[in-house]
Amino acid sequence: MRYAIIGAGMAGMLAAIKLLERGCRDLIVYEKGHTIGGTWRENTYPGLTCDVPSHSYTYSFELNPDWTRTQPPGHEVQAYFEAVKEKYGLEEWITFNEEVVSCVYQHGRWQLKTASGRQDSADAVIAATGVLHHPRYPDISGIDAFQGAIFHSAEWDHSTPLDGQRIAIIGTGSTGVQLVSALSTRASVLTHFQRSPQWIMPVEDRAYTTHELARFKNNPDVLQSLHYDEELESNIERYTAAITNPDSEAMQEIETIVADFLAMAVTDADLREKIRPDYRAACKRLIYSPNFYQAIQRDNVEVLVENVTRIEAKGIRGADGRLREFDVIVLATGYKPHEFMRPMNIVGSNGTILNNVWRDKPVAYLSISIPDFPNFFMLNGPNGPVGNFSLIEIAECQWAYIEQLLAELETGKCQEISATQQAMAEYEHARVEQAKKTIFASGCSSWYLDSKGVPATWPWTRRDFKAAMQKPDLTHFLTVGNAMNRP
Repeated sequence: MRYAIIGAGMAGMLAAIKLLERGCRDLIVYEKGHTIGGTWRENTYPGLTCDVPSHSYTYSFELNPDWTRTQPPGHEVQAYFEAVKEKYGLEEWITFNEEVVSCVYQHGRWQLKTASGRQDSADAVIAATGVLHHPRYPDISGIDAFQGAIFHSAEWDHSTPLDGQRIAIIGTGSTGVQLVSALSTRASVLTHFQRSPQWIMPVEDRAYTTHELARFKNNPDVLQSLHYDEELESNIERYTAAITNPDSEAMQEIETIVADFLAMAVTDADLREKIRPDYRAACKRLIYSPNFYQAIQRDNVEVLVENVTRIEAKGIRGADGRLREFDVIVLATGYKPHEFMRPMNIVGSNGTILNNVWRDKPVAYLSISIPDFPNFFMLNGPNGPVGNFSLIEIAECQWAYIEQLLAELETGKCQEISATQQAMAEYEHARVEQAKKTIFASGCSSWYLDSKGVPATWPWTRRDFKAAMQKPDLTHFLTVGNAMNRP
């Protein structure tokens, strides 16, 4: 069999490594960028940090003794993936600067075409395009009128000076919070425009000592214990149990922690009430930060909880009518998380067009397979547990599941395999009904919600997800033909 992997980020690299381990040598990875890394390649803004603890944010088969901090800085994450690429010889299998623009299933094979005009075919496709890779630009009047530097956080302009500058940050997700923390000590004036405040969860972010780093290098058991840290595992299980049951004790504990952190860390009563969210904790994805509250209390920092009225040549006019002048405006306004492989043109069997299937919202059986798209599998696809726990762990669980479907093809049991329409419909109905009961549906706007306001995430616990990924129920899949007759 020939495999095509779309994307050389964390998940695409995982798929390539695992296929090579299976002895597959007829594979290609198409990457639209100039190197691997996905979102960690694209994002280079000041303060970039992964909110999963360092030693948990690695492949289970490639632990990393070189993390320097308890929370991994973005450049170290990218360096880790670059090192993995080198160790496993992935450069040989990756074609860079080739963006796949169409993927059409014809005569039992997938026909791929790239933006440069290159054409290829494969028996199976692994879509590892990621979730957060299409920057979302805000619809603000006058955005093109600003005469200073203005750019999205995912397209950072490193030629723009920051020290001593008047800087505005629009957006209050993880990126906005990290930027405020990082730039509050560098800007002469820093104004943070928040459309809606966020609950902040305290987290430790400290440098590892020389002694600790030596232990990581010299004792593999220490790395294993950190990767599978019992306390962290327990906290993750409790967190996923909490978000699936808003009335649970675990959720009440989360709400107490973030409320106490706000009360303790922000001494000014007016500021504290200004940034107190009017929705329940974890309704939006929880933000982890050790120093955001400290940053916003600096004399040079102003927080505005209001929509931006318009951008003008000299700066931003807020809801109060006042024009605040800036040298730099950063758009920390997130991504389009429901795009996935799009705008790629993907056509399955019988001419089924993915854009039509996903006209209302993206769906996939267990976030992996789509009916009428045979031998096409997704890692971190629609409705997965994004934000619930480490994306690497999610991808590894999903790959273990996908491998079992690939075995049906590789052993000649069938030529085509994809989820049935009935399995998709029953799964999506159950998922939607459960999603409506989660904390994500408790009354806030967030990127988790689909066009109908239903959380587009895995609505059950982490333990449930791992159980679902153990073994495919092949009665939920349509299989066609004998793979020995593959053209």
